[in-house]
Order: sequence, then C-alpha cells, then structure tokens
Amino acid sequence: MFEPSELGLRRDDLATALRELRRASGLTGDRLAARSGISQSKISKIETGKVLPSAVDVERILRALNASPEMIEEITSLTRLANTQFQDWRSTLRRGLHHRQRELAAIEADSTELRYFLPTMITGLLHTPEYARASLAGNPGDLTQAIAKRLERQAVLYDRSKSFTFILTEAAVRWPLCPADVMAVQLGRLASLAVLPNIRLGVIPVAQPHLPEGPLSTFTVYDSRLATAEVFSGAIIMRDPRDIAYHRELFSLFVSYARFGDEAIALLTQWAEEFRHGS
Repeated sequence: MFEPSELGLRRDDLATALRELRRASGLTGDRLAARSGISQSKISKIETGKVLPSAVDVERILRALNASPEMIEEITSLTRLANTQFQDWRSTLRRGLHHRQRELAAIEADSTELRYFLPTMITGLLHTPEYARASLAGNPGDLTQAIAKRLERQAVLYDRSKSFTFILTEAAVRWPLCPADVMAVQLGRLASLAVLPNIRLGVIPVAQPHLPEGPLSTFTVYDSRLATAEVFSGAIIMRDPRDIAYHRELFSLFVSYARFGDEAIALLTQWAEEFRHGS
C-alpha cells in the first residue's frame, strides 16, 4: 500500500537503486551501455535522476546486469511508482486553471490517437462556452482565462492527422449541469462533432441488458505512452506500459457496448429534444 503523495516521488530512489546495482555487478557505465543498448550518456542521466527511465529501459538494464528475480521485482515496482504521478487539485487551483489548460493542450498536440472515457461529465474538448463556464463555476477566482484556454484547445479536433474516440455514458450526457436549454445546445454540439471524419463519438445508453464493468472514473489514453485518470481530489498520471495497456483494454471493452454513428446521433438528438421540452 502506498500513499498518493508518494506517486512520482520515487525517481531518486530508482536512480540510486540502479546505480548501486550496476556498481555491485562490477560494470562501468560504458560496459552497461554496451550490454543494454542504451547510450552511456543516458545511463549516466538515469543514475543521477536527470532522466526518468521507462519500464523498457529498466528491463534492458536489469537484463544486462543479470539481476536476481527478487531484485527485478523490487526495481520493477519502484519503476512503476516513479512513472506514476498524482497531481492534486489544490495545487492546480493555486497555479491557476489556465496553466492546466496549457498543459493539456501540449499533451494533445504531441498525441496522434486520443481516447476518452467519460462516465460522469462531458470533457472540455467537447464543451460549448456555456457548459464550460458552468463546469468551472464552483472554483475560486477569475475563470475567464481558463474558459478561453479550454475553448482554444478545441481547435485540435479539426486536425485531420489526429484521431479521437470519445465514449460517454448516458449519465454523463444527461447530467443536468446547466439549464435545460443550455444542455440541449451542448448535446447538439456533440451530435455535430460526431460527423467529423477523425472523431468517433460513442454513447452507452443505460438500457442495456448487461454491462460487465462499472464506470469507476474518467480516464484518457494518449497513444501508447500516457494514461490519466481523474478523481475528485486530482488526477493520476501513468506512464508505465502495463497501466497504459490495461486502460486501452478497458477502453476497448466500453467501446464494444457503445452506439456510434447515426444511432449515437439519434440518441443525442432525442435527449436534446427532451431537454428542450422539459421531459
């Protein structure tokens, strides 16, 4: 068991463990570089904590050092912790929500295939201005910059070199965050985005005979390099390949239960009409 505050703080511990293991093996940095296929300069940066190694890097180093099964298990666990970060919401608020929007924009710019699972609310890339304002209304301070940056981010949706898949539950789509007329417009925006060629927008209606997994949290997967999961107190950022692979598999499961294309648009249009007529 570990505390969220420990996530992302094991970088120095990992660097120390790898450095000591190399020294115990009697290998120089140059020799380890030759055996592992990793450059000597990167080995040096890993051992001094200047570069956070990926799980693949660590696996190659451990294999080159002929590490024992016990040591492999210990350092692999340490690698997973070092590659997982907890970004608490209070720190985000102190820095300003507009900084968070810039960070997200940078991740989106560097990604090609983006997957969003949205069980409780509509994500910022899909917001209308009114919905964006309502979603941030409970936070302190002037939110003008944060709303503007969130809406600016949406330009990435029209980049045909990127593909987006959004899976929303009916609960997320129909959660009455705004007045009914505003919700109707927001659902209309979802329907309009669903026709873009680089966007797959799926809806999971509650009228299903069986759903094997409960929607525990919002999560996003960026290519095969990064996954994030949101909780009330913050966001967990995962870079370990096993965590990313797990979330990709889970996403595929939810995709199999979603309605896409004309069927999704029909559901969104129906729910929008219900908001308009107060039913």
